[in-house]
Amino acid sequence: MVKFSKELEAQLIPEWKDAFVNYWQLKKQVKKIKISRKPHVHDGNSSLIHDFGRSIFDSIRSFTMTSHKLHKPYEVSQVKSIIKEGENGEEKEEQEEIYETENELVQLFSEEDEVRLFFEMLDEEQKKVNEFYKTKESEFLERGDILNKQLQILLDLKQVLSDRRRKTLGSRSGSGFFSRSHSSSGRNSDFSDTPSEYCGSPTGTETLSQTEEVIAALEKNGINFVNSASTRAKTKKGGKPKVAMRIDIPATTPTRTIAAVTSMLWEDLVNNPKKGGPREYINKKKIQCAEKMIRSAFVELYRGLGLLKTYSSLNMEAFVKILKKFDKVAKQQSSASYLKQVKRSHFISSDKVVRLMDEVESLFTQHFANSDRKKAMKFLRPQQNKESHMVTFFVGLFTGCFVTLFSVYAILAHLSGMFSTRTEAAYVETVYPVFSMFALLSLHLFMYGCNLFLWKGTRINYNFIFEFQPKTALKYRDAFLIGTCLMTSVVGALVIHLILLSNGFSPSQVDAIPGILLLIFLALLICPLNVFYRPTRFYFLKVIRNIVCSPFYKVLMVDFFMADQLTSQIPLMRHLESSACYFLAGSLKSHGLPTCKSGRMYRELAYVISFAPYYWRAMQCARRWFDESDINHLANLGKYVSAMVAAGARLTYARQPDSQLWLSIVLVTSVIATVYQLYWDFVKDWGFLNLKSKNFLLRDELILKNKSIYYASITLNLVLRVAWVETVMHFNVGLFESRLLDFFLASLEIIRRGHWNFYRLENEHLNNVGKFRAVKAVPLPFRETDSDG
Repeated sequence: MVKFSKELEAQLIPEWKDAFVNYWQLKKQVKKIKISRKPHVHDGNSSLIHDFGRSIFDSIRSFTMTSHKLHKPYEVSQVKSIIKEGENGEEKEEQEEIYETENELVQLFSEEDEVRLFFEMLDEEQKKVNEFYKTKESEFLERGDILNKQLQILLDLKQVLSDRRRKTLGSRSGSGFFSRSHSSSGRNSDFSDTPSEYCGSPTGTETLSQTEEVIAALEKNGINFVNSASTRAKTKKGGKPKVAMRIDIPATTPTRTIAAVTSMLWEDLVNNPKKGGPREYINKKKIQCAEKMIRSAFVELYRGLGLLKTYSSLNMEAFVKILKKFDKVAKQQSSASYLKQVKRSHFISSDKVVRLMDEVESLFTQHFANSDRKKAMKFLRPQQNKESHMVTFFVGLFTGCFVTLFSVYAILAHLSGMFSTRTEAAYVETVYPVFSMFALLSLHLFMYGCNLFLWKGTRINYNFIFEFQPKTALKYRDAFLIGTCLMTSVVGALVIHLILLSNGFSPSQVDAIPGILLLIFLALLICPLNVFYRPTRFYFLKVIRNIVCSPFYKVLMVDFFMADQLTSQIPLMRHLESSACYFLAGSLKSHGLPTCKSGRMYRELAYVISFAPYYWRAMQCARRWFDESDINHLANLGKYVSAMVAAGARLTYARQPDSQLWLSIVLVTSVIATVYQLYWDFVKDWGFLNLKSKNFLLRDELILKNKSIYYASITLNLVLRVAWVETVMHFNVGLFESRLLDFFLASLEIIRRGHWNFYRLENEHLNNVGKFRAVKAVPLPFRETDSDG
């Protein structure tokens, strides 16, 4: 049977952990009461003070137990002194008696210090829970009211858009219009013109009047239109009014970003087209975006209400459990009286959350799911996929296959002399880049799997931080499965490649195997079929698109987190460049290896690839500064610019190893970039080096209990950050050894990045915990501002 303390630890909301009942502290206090009740054996060496203390508590305990057994009425009065001013200005002291009716509780309070302290702690915890619940409840109720207003505005605007379309197309028999009331079930998310209720055939004048009434009602609610009511009155004489509405849509795509930069001009161009089609002054696409925003806000509101409901039930269960423990220790049945008081608390007695959840379900089903409750619940209550033992089995199977095949490959390569001086140049330059690329990718997947495992074990809510969908989010076993499957396939292909070479096949026939393998994996990555983690693959491609197109896409946490991973995968991108050159340019067929080494375009492309991840990350910082106006993002941009300069200097020095000037430039730029990066790692990303922290050089809140792990991590990150020193040291080694050394250093950087990931997300999680932020804040499209009158 699982202990309740472990069950509570597993089920509580991580971001609200500090607001829950401190069950563990109360449990310690009950243990102290149990120790104090144990009979003490007389010891001749005991002090008189101890004997005196025992005698006092024994007498109190015996008196309390006797009164409890006899069930005598026990009433205690608290005397409160009140000082009042007399007639002659003299102070007059009066006494006011306050009688307590809970006789058993007063009896327990007077029993001993430990019991009194226990109930004082219990009262404090109850008060804390109650206050937090009230705060969150009022917050969600206010958000619900706002969303109701937003939904009403959305429905009214859809009516205006529908009426204007019918006005343009002319009055036709049997045409209808949308009802404005919330009870209409015909409004759906695809903006269909199919009417929900047929109310005759309104004329153009009636439709115009209805539209004007809706617009007037919207303006009274503070909705901002481009032209004022007076302007519409003027245009009404000459024909139909021109009404254009500004809707706040976040600049999340390149089109919206350009629209934000050139807002007024772009608004006029979109809302007032000069040519073609009917003039829709209330833009249909913006209304569709507004509906998606409101729908997402309803989903987050429902999720928050569910969390608050869970918060209430878990805390109530904690109170019940701890009072049962107290009764067992005190050998009394006094918890019923206190539980009555707890059940009268607001966090238990209030039903506002449940009623609001029912209302949200009803509205969402009606307006966003075509009255299909089952479809609505898929949005509101997404189910997580259960972990399968089959995944664990295949992880073990592919791991064993990889170890076996790699051993076979090493033996065959040694026997065939593939890494000898005679053959190593051609083989290492053609096959090594592909193998190294997949090996680095697999290592990164393995480190990510370790991150997922540690985040789950330490209750870091990575799904909420990255805004992953619980149903399709990758789990650590899945990451291990992808990595082991990838490496097994690659090593298997290399074994086949060696076997064919050993059997007399010409290199031109078999050297295409690594290239074919690369094409297979690229085809699998973009495969539209629902196989091999399609939601994850498509989400990955979406994030890569957002990174490459920076700064035109709004930067989310997952976007800049992935961009940071790419800065550690520059060697992989260089290997991809080499493989593309060899396989696409036909170098393998002609064996013209210098083609992809001495070519000018190839050498210039190396700078582009080395700069690209830092450039993307810098552009993300610029975009975040534009959106948030936080100067720290510009400082972070400077870090990536310095890294870009240092990378370019090292690349140039590698091609001019005898130049003392470039050696000096490399040392200066690399030291500056490294110090910059270390400061940002420790202070900004990890939140360490806080001189005022209660944990020396760390932060106040730590998830790991062993503080020495944090100090070891700081040292490890420092050592791995200076691995660039190898680039300025010239080791007299062969081609294969130099490639192996490069692979080793690239692997160390990936390990450092995986190690960095854990503390980066730990700091982000603790920031969310500090602000009790467990639900995503969704921006809303309609602002309550005055109209442009």
